[in-house]
Amino acid sequence: MSTERILHVLDQQIETLAREIEPIGHVSASQARFDIALFSTKGTRLRDYLAEIKTNLQQLNQEVVEKRSAQVAFIAERLVAQITAMQRELATQTLRKTHQTPERKSHDNYTRLAETQQFERRLVAMIEDRETTLGQLATFADQQRVQKELAALEGRLMRCRQALAKIERQIERQEKGF
Repeated sequence: MSTERILHVLDQQIETLAREIEPIGHVSASQARFDIALFSTKGTRLRDYLAEIKTNLQQLNQEVVEKRSAQVAFIAERLVAQITAMQRELATQTLRKTHQTPERKSHDNYTRLAETQQFERRLVAMIEDRETTLGQLATFADQQRVQKELAALEGRLMRCRQALAKIERQIERQEKGF
């Protein structure tokens, strides 16, 4: 296979990678995605690595023009390894998403638990406030109004505690791996 043909095939593979990376290329990972022996890029986004691949392709083209066969072989080998690693990374994106979902769900459940507990505390405080007010009211109409408010708040508190129990059961099942 001629050098021009090989360069053309590499260029096409890189363009295919670029199209596949486009929708997710801006997403940062929590750590570097590749070994520093393969990529010198310190970024955590796929488009950062793609930019390095494109730069290496330009350098490979330049070395071919200058007929430096040792550099051409080295850069071509590195470029093929980088492209292969990127293709593998793209192929595992769906797996990464499924592995991240339980953590996200866990975080969401704990957030919901904290919010619901805060709501429960506010409801308890409102009920205590209404009970204090009820003992100080002189007219029967005011007492009835506050009693209706109390009944409504107690109903909300009951539903809130049911929601808390449900969230706690979800967290428990999640932690047991169900």
